[in-house]
Amino acid sequence: MQTWILHIDMDAFFASVEQLDNPELRGKPVAVGGTSDRSVVSAASYEVRKYGVRSAMSVVKARQLCPDIILVPGRMARYKEVSRQVMGVLAEFSPTVEKASVDEAYLDGTGLERLFGPIDEVGRQIKARMAEVTGLTCSVGAAPVRFLAKIASDMDKPDGMFIIHPHQVEDFLRTLPVKKIPGVGKKLLDILTRLGAHTCGDVLKRDRAFWEERLGKYGAALHDRARGIDPNGVVTTSAAKSCSAENTFHEDTTDRAVLTRWLLAQSERVGADLRRHGYKGRTVTLKVKFADFKQITRSLSLDSRTDNTAVIFETACALLKQVELRRAVRLIGVGVSNFEGRSRQVTLFEEAPRASEETSGLDKAVDAVRHRFGSKAVTRVDLLGFKKNKENE
Repeated sequence: MQTWILHIDMDAFFASVEQLDNPELRGKPVAVGGTSDRSVVSAASYEVRKYGVRSAMSVVKARQLCPDIILVPGRMARYKEVSRQVMGVLAEFSPTVEKASVDEAYLDGTGLERLFGPIDEVGRQIKARMAEVTGLTCSVGAAPVRFLAKIASDMDKPDGMFIIHPHQVEDFLRTLPVKKIPGVGKKLLDILTRLGAHTCGDVLKRDRAFWEERLGKYGAALHDRARGIDPNGVVTTSAAKSCSAENTFHEDTTDRAVLTRWLLAQSERVGADLRRHGYKGRTVTLKVKFADFKQITRSLSLDSRTDNTAVIFETACALLKQVELRRAVRLIGVGVSNFEGRSRQVTLFEEAPRASEETSGLDKAVDAVRHRFGSKAVTRVDLLGFKKNKENE
């Protein structure tokens, strides 16, 4: 039986949801994001992309490229609602669906040809059902292996479908730029360019040992991908890989007290999300972006998994102490990951903070009150009077 993996990517998801809900925005250059000059574009419709506007671009730059751009605030609750509809549609076709993000997923299509016909017909039916249920378009990629399915979904956007059949894999990869391979970032791309590897065909001009010697396990994986080998299938055991919160400030700051209070507010949000979904994570990550847009992250893996607000906060503060604040900070964030506890423990401090039964009980009590009376019903003393002027949550 032929193995098939499909990658389904919703087209300009956030912006498309806004255009779906507000017909007056359809066909117009819409972007989701804040309106202040310090905001960034979270998502861009295809109409505004024609002007060169892209996600993660500053609003100032976006307005320069497209003076008529229409900026609308994000509505994450609404996007999550539609995302659940998206995943529900995919579950109608296969029991093995992996949610990669709010707007994309992998689907194990092995055996679906017996039920729906050839793989291109499977793709067409998914697209038709998606439009019927959500009112949105998606792009579908299908291939014998996971990474090629993701590449394929980007080959015919928007509202397209691209299939790489087994007999086409070798020819497709021969001319595929290495930068298209998921996981090949700028740093690795620079190294490959210096070594004369611009395409997967160039990679195969040297043997696996050559790449493994120079790039270690990444070199071995690169050589495998160039041959069309990917050991990763569709995984459904973990619906989420991480949980995080971050905020961009209206004014840059070097005040550690201010940053610490933000970390407390964010740790509360992350902890509450983890507990609501029944997750516990082992790794806490601090994210800091400076005024010059340079970004750093610091992580610590704990002895045991946690969903405790105090543990998350104390760990984030310990990580912040490692950061020199010679430059002003424009964004700070905290996240928890490694829900399955598979990664190797890294000891950065003599003793990682541990939650007491009292703090765990406090979390549960606060969660219960907020669930019944609203998120503002209870406020920690340290956050009283703390005005959260936030642009991105």
